[in-house]
Amino acid sequence: MNKLFAIFLCYVFFLSTNVGAQTKTNTDAERLARMDAQIKSEIANFKGKVWVYAKNLDTGETYSYKGEERVRTASTIKVAIMVEAYAQVAEGKIRWTDEIVLTKEKKIGGAGILFEFSDGLKLTLRDAVNLMITISDNTATNLVLDIITSDAVNARMDTLGLKNIRSLNKVGGGAPSKIASSNPTLRLYGIGTATPKEMVLLLEKLENGEVINPDTSKEMIALIKRQQFHDGIGRTLLDTTIASKPGALDRLRSDIGIIYTKQGRIAMAITTDEMPEIIWTEENPGLLMLSKLSLILIEGLGKQP
Repeated sequence: MNKLFAIFLCYVFFLSTNVGAQTKTNTDAERLARMDAQIKSEIANFKGKVWVYAKNLDTGETYSYKGEERVRTASTIKVAIMVEAYAQVAEGKIRWTDEIVLTKEKKIGGAGILFEFSDGLKLTLRDAVNLMITISDNTATNLVLDIITSDAVNARMDTLGLKNIRSLNKVGGGAPSKIASSNPTLRLYGIGTATPKEMVLLLEKLENGEVINPDTSKEMIALIKRQQFHDGIGRTLLDTTIASKPGALDRLRSDIGIIYTKQGRIAMAITTDEMPEIIWTEENPGLLMLSKLSLILIEGLGKQP
C-alpha cells in the first residue's frame, strides 16, 4: 500500500510540474504575441517606416520587426566610432592627451557646439570623443575620424563579428570609407549604416565587457550613460538609468541603448525613417514612436513576477 501511494504521489507531482511548465510556456507565448500585436498596431498608424530589434540581456529573450534590414544610422554610428577610438588608445596607436587644433575648415554645423568656438582652439582626443557622444557634436566626430579613419572603424566591427555596421563618410560628406567609395548604393545611407540587430549586439558586447577588455567596455558604457538627449527611447522613465545614443536627420529619428529596468536590462535599437514632415522639435512623431515602442518592449520582454 505504501509503495502504491508513493507511486501515486510521484505521478501527481509529474502532472503538476508539466502542467505548470506548459502554463508558463503558454503565458510567455501570449505575452510575446500581445507585445507583437501592440508594436504592429503602433507602426500601422505611423506615417513613415519603422525597424525594431530588442533583447533582454538578463533573460536572452528577443524581439525583431525588420531588425535584420539595413537602415541609416545617423548619429548612432558614433558609438562604433567611439569603440575604435578606445581600441586604438588601448593598442598604443594614439593617446587621449593627443592635441587637436580646431580650424575654420574643420567646423560643421548641426549638432554640437564646437562650430561656435574660435579658430585655433586646442582640445584633446578625449575631449573630442566625449563631445561626440555626450552632445553628438558633429565637428568633434569629424575630428576623431580624421585621426582614426572610417576604414579602421569598419575593420574593428569586423573583428567583433558585426559585418553590417559601417562608417561611410564624415559628417557633411568627405573622406568616404573604402566600402562607400566602391558601393554607390551606400551613398544613400549618409554617414553610416547598420542593422538594428547588430546595434543591439554591439551594446550587449559593451555591457558584457567583451569589447577591448572589461574595464574599457565599462568606461564606454559610462560615457554613453552621460549623453544628454533623451527624447526617444525611455523618455518618460525619469528615474531609470539609460545608456543611449540617438540619431536625427530631417525625416529620420533613431535611438539605440540599454534601459536598466527592474524587469531586466533591455537593449534596443529603433529607427523611424521616411516621415513626410520635417519637424525639429521634441514632439517629432518619430521621437514619440521611439518612446511608445520602448515602453512596449520593456513590458513585453521584461522578467515577469
